Amino acid sequence: MSSFGLTASAAIAVSLIVAFTLTPMLCSRWIRARENGERARETSKESRFYRPIDSAYTRMLEWAMAHRKTIVIASVLVSLSTVALFLLAGINFIPDEDESQFEVTLRAPEGTSVAATQSVLERIARDLRERLPGVRHTMAVAGFGAQRQPNEGTIFVKLWPARQRGFSQAELISRARDLLSTYPAEFVISVQPPSPLRIAGTRNAAIQYVLSGPDLEKLDEYSRRLLEHMRNDPNMVDVDRSLIPGKPEVRVEIDRRRAADLGVRVADIAQTLNLLIAGDEVTTYNEGTRQYDVVVQAEERFRRAPSALLETTVPSATGAPVLLANVVNLKHTTGTAVIDRLSRQRQVTLFANLAPRGAENEALASIGRFVAEMDLEPGYTSAVSGRSKELGRAGYYFGLAFALSFIFRNIVLAAQFESFLHPITILHTVPMAVPFALLSTFLAGQKLNIFSALGVLLLFGIVKKNSILQIAHTNELRSQGLERYEAITLVKRHRLRPILMTTLALVAGMTPLALGSGPGAATNRSIALLVIGGNRFACC
Repeated sequence: MSSFGLTASAAIAVSLIVAFTLTPMLCSRWIRARENGERARETSKESRFYRPIDSAYTRMLEWAMAHRKTIVIASVLVSLSTVALFLLAGINFIPDEDESQFEVTLRAPEGTSVAATQSVLERIARDLRERLPGVRHTMAVAGFGAQRQPNEGTIFVKLWPARQRGFSQAELISRARDLLSTYPAEFVISVQPPSPLRIAGTRNAAIQYVLSGPDLEKLDEYSRRLLEHMRNDPNMVDVDRSLIPGKPEVRVEIDRRRAADLGVRVADIAQTLNLLIAGDEVTTYNEGTRQYDVVVQAEERFRRAPSALLETTVPSATGAPVLLANVVNLKHTTGTAVIDRLSRQRQVTLFANLAPRGAENEALASIGRFVAEMDLEPGYTSAVSGRSKELGRAGYYFGLAFALSFIFRNIVLAAQFESFLHPITILHTVPMAVPFALLSTFLAGQKLNIFSALGVLLLFGIVKKNSILQIAHTNELRSQGLERYEAITLVKRHRLRPILMTTLALVAGMTPLALGSGPGAATNRSIALLVIGGNRFACC
C-alpha cells in the first residue's frame, strides 16, 4: 500500500507547484481586464444551462439555513447509518479478479493410491472440459496438496480470455461446483480461484479458522460441531478441515515379557523396523563430480505386505537372531492422516470458500459466535488464520491510518486557519460522505475490500478540499464586513461551480475504471464505485 501513499503525495505536491507557477502564468495570458466603458460579456454563470442550477441550489440553501436543526439531525442520522451500511455491504479481503483460471482440489478416501487419485482427477478434468463452457485446457496432478498426500490432487483449469467467453470466472466456478456435486460424498472436492496471497504448504481457502488444544479427541469433537455449523452457513461453501481420520495404519504391539525372555530390547525392534520401512542413510557414493546417498531399506515387496516384516530377525542379548514374529503382533487399524501442531499444541484448521455474494466478515462473525456458544474448555483456544487473519490485520492498520489522517489533517488545518474551530467544522463533513460511498458499493453488487479502503482515504481528501474552499472564502467575506448569513449564502453560490467542475471531472475520470473489464478490473472497480458514490455527496 505504500505505492498508493507515495503516488497520492507526489500528485498533490505537483499540483501545488502547478498552482503556484503554471496557473498564474496562464491567467495572465488568457484573462483580460475590461477596458473603460467596455460592456461586460455574458459569462457561463448567466447561461441558460447554469442559471437553473444556481437558482435551484439557492432555494435549497435558503431552506437549509432556515431549518438548521433539521439539517443537523439529518446529518447525524446519515453519519450513524455508516455502521448499518458497512454491515450491509459486507467485507472481503481482496476482490474476485477474473484471471481466466481456477483450481479444483480433490481429497479421495484415505488409503487411495496415487494412481487411483490420478484416475479420478482425469475424470473430473474431462467432465470440466466437455461440460463447462469457456474451458481452454486443464492439468491434473495427483499427490499435490497441502500435505502432499497420495490421496490428494489438484486440477488447474485455464479458461479462455474474458472477451472470448460468455460467462465470468465467478459464474464458471459456481457452475463447476454444481457439476462436481454429483460425485460421491467420499470425494471431498472444492473449487476456488487462485489467490495471490497463497502461502506454500497451506490451502488456498478464503476462510481459515484454527482450534488448538492438548487433546486430539476433544479437538475432533469441537471441529466436527463447527464443521457442521459452517456447512449450514449460506456464506460458506467447500467446507473442510485438516484433521482427517480413517487413514489405514499398522500398529506394532511388542510382547515385552517374551522379548525380555529372549533378550530382545525394544530399541532394537524400533530401529530394525525404522531401517526396513523408512530406510537409513548409511554412507555416500561418489562418481566423478556427483555424490549419491546410499540408503539401506527393505525391498518394496516386503514393505508393501506387513506380514512379510514378521520374517525379519532382530538381534538379541545372547547373540542369536530372533524372528520378529516371536516378539511382536501386528494390528490393522486407522488413525489421522496428519496431526498439525503450533507452539506444542495440537491444532485443527477448518477451511471454507465464500459462496456467491457471500461476505467474509459475516462468515467469520458467524464462526466466532458459534465458537463462543460452544464454550471451549480451559486450555483450548480458537483463532483466525491465513487470509482471514490478514483481513483482521488489514482492518486494524487501516483504522490506525484513518485515525492518524484525521490527526495530521487537523494539525495542518489548525495551522492554516489559525483556529481550532474551523478544522473541526471541516472534518465534520468527512463522515457524511462515507454512507453514500458504501451505498453505491452495495447497489453495484460489490463488496468492500482493502482497495475500497484506499478509495475512502481518497474520498476524505476530496470532501475536505470542498469544505476548505467554502470556509476560507467565508472568512474572507466576513473580514470585509458582510453579515454571517449573507456571507455563507454568497460563498455557497460562488463556490458551487468550482466544486461541480472538480467533482464532475473526478467522476468522469473514475467512470472508465468503474466500467472497465479485463485483468485488474475488479480492483479498479472497487475503488471507482466508492469514490463516485461519495462524490455525489461532495457536490452538495
